[in-house]
Amino acid sequence: MVRPLLHSPPTMGNGPYPRLRLAFVSALAWTAVGVVFAMPRFTANAAWWSILRGSVAEWWAWGLLTPLIVALDRRLPIAVNSLGTRLAAHIVIGVPATLVYSYVAAALRVVAGTLAWQEAASLRPLHEALRGGFLWNLLVYLLVVGGWQAMQYSQHYLASQLRLERLERNFSEARLHVLRMQLDPHFLFNALNTISSLVASQPKLARSMIEQLGDLLRLSLESGRRQQIRLGEELAFLGHYLAIQQTRFGDSLHVVVDVPAPVRDIIVPSLILQPLVENAVRHGLQPRPGGGTVWVRAAIEGEILRITVEDDGVGLGEPWADDRTGLGLGVTRERIAMLHGRQKADLQIGPREGGGTRVQVSIPASVTETHDDE
Repeated sequence: MVRPLLHSPPTMGNGPYPRLRLAFVSALAWTAVGVVFAMPRFTANAAWWSILRGSVAEWWAWGLLTPLIVALDRRLPIAVNSLGTRLAAHIVIGVPATLVYSYVAAALRVVAGTLAWQEAASLRPLHEALRGGFLWNLLVYLLVVGGWQAMQYSQHYLASQLRLERLERNFSEARLHVLRMQLDPHFLFNALNTISSLVASQPKLARSMIEQLGDLLRLSLESGRRQQIRLGEELAFLGHYLAIQQTRFGDSLHVVVDVPAPVRDIIVPSLILQPLVENAVRHGLQPRPGGGTVWVRAAIEGEILRITVEDDGVGLGEPWADDRTGLGLGVTRERIAMLHGRQKADLQIGPREGGGTRVQVSIPASVTETHDDE
C-alpha cells in the first residue's frame, strides 16, 4: 500500500543519537566556516589565536540561531512554492534577526575571551551591526534560510521520487496480475472445452481428465499469486496439462521433455510453458492428421535461460507475421517483458527446421525471484 506524502518534510531521524550527530556535524561546519573567514586576517604581528576565537564565536552564533530560523520558517503561513512572497517575508524578518544575532555573537565572544561583558551588554553590538555589518548579516541570514529551503526541497524531491517508484512498481504488479488473470481463464476454457467434448462419448476418459484438471488447479492455487516460480514447479504444472491432452489424443500426441536437473532451479514466470505447449498442440498438431510430437527443452547459455518449445505440426503458414500471435503467446510475451525488460528477455516465433513451429523464450538465468507479490 502506498502511503500519501505528508506535507512536512522527512525528518533526519528520531531519538537523541541522530540529533546529537546533527549537532556535532553542524558545530564542525560552522567552526570550519569561522576558520576560513579568520585566515585572511592573520598577519605576522596579529594575535591570530584571538582572531580565530572571535571568528569562530561569531559563526557559532549563526549555528545557535539556525534552529530558531528553521522553526520560524516552518511556521510562516505562506505556501512553500510561493518563493517570492516567502523571500520578501524573510527580508523583513531578517532585520530584527540580525540585531538578535549581534548580541548572541557578542555573548559568545565574551565566552571566547575576546570581548568584555560590559561591552557585550552595552549598545556596542547594536551600533556595530547597524553601522558596518548589517547588510552582511542579513545576507548570511538569507543564506541560512536558502540552505534550509534547498535541503527541504531536496528531501521533498527524494520522497516524491520514492513515491513515484512505489506507484510504478504497484502499477507493474497490477498489470502482471491482469495478465495472469487473462491466462488462467484462457487455459480453463480450453481444458473444459476438451473435457466437455468427451463427456458423452468417453465418460471414463472425461472423468480421468477431470481428475487431472483438479490436480492442475490445486497446483495453481498452491503457487498463490507468485508471478515467478522455479522451472521444476512449472514442469510439474505442465505435466498435469499434458496428461489431460494425452488422455484426449492418445498415441497421436508425443511429448519429449529435455530439461537438465540444474536448470530446473532457475526462476521463470509462472504459467510460461503451458501456453507455449497449448499453442503447439492446438495450432500445430491438432489440424494435422495423425498428430505429432512436441519437444520442450531448456538450457543455460551464459547468463541467459533459453526455453524452446517445438512441434512438427502444420507450421505457421504463409505469409507469416509475428503480430499474428494469439492470446496465450501474446500475454506470455508481455509478461516476460514486464518482469525482465524487453532488452533482457524475448519471445521469438518461427518455423522449425523439418516442418512445424519453433518458439523460444530467453530470460535472465536467476535462482532468485526478482518480483514476488506480498
